[in-house]
Amino acid sequence: MNRQFEGVQLGGIELFCLVAQHEGFTAAARAVGLTTAGVSRSVNRLEARLGVRLLARTTRRVRLTPEGQRFYEQCREALHQLAAAEREVTGLQALASGLVRVSLPTSYGHLRVLPVLSEFLARHPGVQLELQLSNRNVNFAEEGFDLAIRGRHPPDSGLVARKLEDAALVVVGTPAYLQRHGRPQSLQELDAHECIQFLLPSTGAPVPWMFMAGGQLVEHPTRGRLRCADDILGPVTLARSGAGLAQTYRFLVESELRDGQLQEVLTEHAGASRPFSLLYPAHRHLPLRVRVLLDFLVQRFTATAGPAGRPALKAQPAG
Repeated sequence: MNRQFEGVQLGGIELFCLVAQHEGFTAAARAVGLTTAGVSRSVNRLEARLGVRLLARTTRRVRLTPEGQRFYEQCREALHQLAAAEREVTGLQALASGLVRVSLPTSYGHLRVLPVLSEFLARHPGVQLELQLSNRNVNFAEEGFDLAIRGRHPPDSGLVARKLEDAALVVVGTPAYLQRHGRPQSLQELDAHECIQFLLPSTGAPVPWMFMAGGQLVEHPTRGRLRCADDILGPVTLARSGAGLAQTYRFLVESELRDGQLQEVLTEHAGASRPFSLLYPAHRHLPLRVRVLLDFLVQRFTATAGPAGRPALKAQPAG
């Protein structure tokens, strides 16, 4: 392997990142104990080598050019990876520190992940977390996320998925609705009920309802005049108002089931679930600050959900 960088070039990249971070040569120089002129010369040499203007300088401030912004983002990540590699080989990996950016689904984030993060932060006081609660699939490279949790694997084969848990599904309705329309005793009797639909963001098609029948996971088509998109709490709110039956995750309705506000039906066909997984780019080296969060969440949820990694059942159409 031929050398591409000299020590002075790597040092120039590091100083450039400091100037970008501090938005000025003087503050960057003060942070590393160098003169302002020395830092400026180093960045000038880097710009000359690249043939690109990285910083726009005025008498009051220094800001990144568009080319400088892209270069800074990539160099910052590369320097983080170099520092992580050095800590790993020198035995300092126990000191996780820095910012981790995570994208979470709204309801799963509120009810499952956010309540356990204080425990994680107590274990790792040097780590900061930035959490985005959204149901859309994020672009790791363009948006700068380290991890994402999703209930369905996106079609990106460049992502690694670590399962957190299989979230149980239940069908629920209010006592008043069930008194008016009766409790379904079989999957076929769902045809006579108002089944609240949730639409897949990717296709706009209703999410199929899933059940266990004869030891097999089956999909059963349902119909309803009410359809919800984006927020999976929509069907729960509608069901809670007596508008119909909804299939949803048990963790979303545990309190309503306990206090009797909602009742579970078709319990003889219970047992269906959908997985929630942690995602990250396959090609990316995980810094310690990211790896400790990933390991914490996997251990936390697989410990409470039972054995992880068991083969997923393929749903069969209900006959």
